[in-house]
Amino acid sequence: MPRPPHIPLPLTATPLKRRTILKAGGTLLLSVLSPLPAQAAQILAVRVWPADDYTRVTLENDTNLKATHFIVPDPQRLVVDIEGLELNPTLKSLVAKIESEDPYIKQVRVGQNRPNVVRLVFDLKEEVRPQVFTLAPVGSYKHRLIFDLYPVAPSDPIAQMIEKGEWMRDDLAPGGRPELPAPAVADPLARLPAMAVVTPETVAPTKAAAPGPAPAKPSVVRMVTIALDPGHGGEDPGAIGAAGTREKDIVLSIAKRLKFKLEELPNVRVMLTRDGDYFVPLGTRVAKARKVQADLFVSIHADAFMKPSARGSSVFVLSERGASSSAARWLATKENLADAIGGVNMGGHDLQLASVLLDLSTTAQINDSLKLGKAVLTEIGGFARLHKASVEQAGFAVLKAPDIPSILIETAFISNPEEEAKLRDNGYQDQIAAAVTKGIKSYFAKNPPMAKSRIT
Repeated sequence: MPRPPHIPLPLTATPLKRRTILKAGGTLLLSVLSPLPAQAAQILAVRVWPADDYTRVTLENDTNLKATHFIVPDPQRLVVDIEGLELNPTLKSLVAKIESEDPYIKQVRVGQNRPNVVRLVFDLKEEVRPQVFTLAPVGSYKHRLIFDLYPVAPSDPIAQMIEKGEWMRDDLAPGGRPELPAPAVADPLARLPAMAVVTPETVAPTKAAAPGPAPAKPSVVRMVTIALDPGHGGEDPGAIGAAGTREKDIVLSIAKRLKFKLEELPNVRVMLTRDGDYFVPLGTRVAKARKVQADLFVSIHADAFMKPSARGSSVFVLSERGASSSAARWLATKENLADAIGGVNMGGHDLQLASVLLDLSTTAQINDSLKLGKAVLTEIGGFARLHKASVEQAGFAVLKAPDIPSILIETAFISNPEEEAKLRDNGYQDQIAAAVTKGIKSYFAKNPPMAKSRIT
């Protein structure tokens, strides 16, 4: 009778059969324990952000990448070798993403330099100071490998404004710092009283005046410089509405409208911390404003909240003693993540600069900021719904310039579908810009800019 197939072999099997079984089992065990061949990393997206300040190239990937780089002169080239990578169509698409208007990159070449190593060669338009670094996953981003190409001579906000005709060389002191123009007789019909400058000569004397009509003291006229800060940009889109509206686009549009309206006022000039779609670290935004000795700093944003029902405009200033509400604290925490999302080189100078600025805030600056915030909030409340009827306070990093009254305006909740639609509307953007302009005029009418030196 044949043996059933499920019964194991008898122990009396021949030595040859036993050796065959043991050999097969050992081979199976080794195949389980042996490591599988390493799989090459996958490039998920490539992005290029050209700007006058610097050009950023981002490779988003599914794992942390190791890269080495070096500069080759005559002609200038940046060579980057990336390990653990094989060419794929996404990486090849980088070639087509370089624009002819890019200030620093002429073109890029991509190739498989050797097995598991991809080489990028950036043909440059001028000598650059590259920063190559990685970013850990944050928000919706996976791992990122960043190439920041800075000019050897860092871009100067005053030089940029001179080039655009927004600043006169006569405004510069011999040391390169802005100085007040010579005193001039003010014409109340030709300019706003708000643009007068408080000086010792304009303060009324304490002793009795001599008999007879005294000649009027001339006010001192100088340019008032306002720094407008459109939030987010580049790698950092900010909040995104249900219809796909990106905060970074809306606030840049509003800032440009506001710049136009403010510059229609006599003796006012405006600097934008960014004028295109690129990322500016929080500390650099503050540093730019201080470089031009701005009289005001206005940061423009569009809220988002977990619930789409949240709505209304808000104005915030800095707080040294904690947030004025839990919502203000939550919002400040979210906005302060901009550097992590936008991508700051942890070994760079920007963080050192920011850490100094964050420790220099003054009570006087906060008090002036509260006055400015109240004036602006009052004007916005004239046509828009307010989230809070008073100016709120929280620890926003971008408001920590020690010597510049600074406010942050949340124009509306982009996470609210109705308000998202308003933010996309040109008429509403104009209303916001007009209200902020009127608020700034009102502030200066009661608080003329001082003729004093800034902290340097």
